[in-house]
Amino acid sequence: MARVVSLFLPRWPTDRLRRKSPGSAPPADVPLVLIGRDGSRRVVVAADELAESAGLHVGMPATKAQALVPGLAILDADPVGDADALDRLAVWALRFSPVVAADPPDGLVVDTTGADHLHGGEEAMLRTIVDRFASSGLEARVAIADTWGAAHAAARHAGAAMVLVEPGRTDHALSRLPLAALRLPERMRHDLHVLGFATVGDLAAQPRAPLVQRFGPQFIRRLDQAFGNVPEPIEPVRSPDLVEVRRVFGEPIGAPETIKRYVGKLIVQLVAELELRGLGARRLDLLFGRVDNRWEAIRIGTAKAERDARRLTRLLCDRIEKVDPGFGIEVMTLAATHAEPLGASQVVSSLVEEPEPDVSGLVDLLANRIGERRLYRFAPVASDVPERSVTRVEPMSVDDGASWDDHWPRPSRLLVRPEPVETMALLPDNPPVWFSWRGQRRRVRRADGPERVFGEWWKREAEAAEVRDYFRVEDDAGERYWIFRAGDGEHPATGSHRWFLHGVFG
Repeated sequence: MARVVSLFLPRWPTDRLRRKSPGSAPPADVPLVLIGRDGSRRVVVAADELAESAGLHVGMPATKAQALVPGLAILDADPVGDADALDRLAVWALRFSPVVAADPPDGLVVDTTGADHLHGGEEAMLRTIVDRFASSGLEARVAIADTWGAAHAAARHAGAAMVLVEPGRTDHALSRLPLAALRLPERMRHDLHVLGFATVGDLAAQPRAPLVQRFGPQFIRRLDQAFGNVPEPIEPVRSPDLVEVRRVFGEPIGAPETIKRYVGKLIVQLVAELELRGLGARRLDLLFGRVDNRWEAIRIGTAKAERDARRLTRLLCDRIEKVDPGFGIEVMTLAATHAEPLGASQVVSSLVEEPEPDVSGLVDLLANRIGERRLYRFAPVASDVPERSVTRVEPMSVDDGASWDDHWPRPSRLLVRPEPVETMALLPDNPPVWFSWRGQRRRVRRADGPERVFGEWWKREAEAAEVRDYFRVEDDAGERYWIFRAGDGEHPATGSHRWFLHGVFG
């Protein structure tokens, strides 16, 4: 089943203006509107948050807006610039899915069918999109549904920053939304309101023939597109800078063996083009244009820049089974949507030299099956606080030579967060005599410590006086644990003096 994401930027023109030219834009505490023409009238075509809170809205005459809000900043709208910027934003969004298109005037549409697992699932993917735009100073609302129309409606009219419409629940999600959610002309919405219709559900429950006779086929088409009864194809955005090859078929193809054969041919062409440009692919998108105007797509990623035709062909062919050819595929497009410089590399020059082990093939295979975000390795971080001394990095990231301080042994298994334990110990410097963890009591036979770890006052003022005293302890069964006391055992300001288990030695 198809899954489509709609991204809505509520104040796209004004936010883009502030980000594009912060020096010429008015201060953030001054209301801003953009003015365009509606025939011979000058009207508000966009308003920022301050202007909207002051009662201004799109479509209001410019003279009335000036009269209502003294000190209002007024600038001319730039619809051509907004559209171009939206197209560039769509190219940027290709990192989430191979099928992305601009949804003018203030949004994007992304077909994420089969791609959400690469980002940790649908909810995690939506959260990532919202956070990415928030970090750039742009407010974004996103929704995912079975159809473009349903996702478009939920993103703009559901009243939440993130909306996840469960598969098969389109009817329920749309029924309570206003008529504006159907992307109908304003005059048509007004006439429908006059007739007593307020929500999409009101329209869906009515006989169609009288409504079509009065409002024409556009009304029914929008309704059917939202509910998935009529397809609404997404024409993917393409960048002129992409390394891309294409194959058009005189007769549609659909057999898996035929598709795989042409995948191999496209890979050979793409690798040749990458070699001419001195590039290697990090991400490949293979798009299938079906005869019914729908697009199917598969995406693969590589741990490092790659132009090995055999490896890339295998990775793509492993995902062919995800493709639904429908009644046939009439065009295939293969693009390197992420490429990096790749020069010549030295190979083994004698029989006595041993090649360095290369696990990138295994990494690529696993990453494309379970998702890039689920595959990582740990790297050290310069921090005395144990839970902050490690971070996740890409599996094939360059080793910078950093390592942990080996003055004191560290456990092979560090818990995500310390777990409280019950203990008996003689304060301030003695280890516990026994401790109880996860309902099981253990007697301590041997112990080593304490190792004192101080808080990082430069990160949080609350840690200025905090300390932890860590002990390595061994129980009767020979199991070894890493436990600590929060505080120095004497002064309350240094910690709660409670005990925690933080790791297990292998």
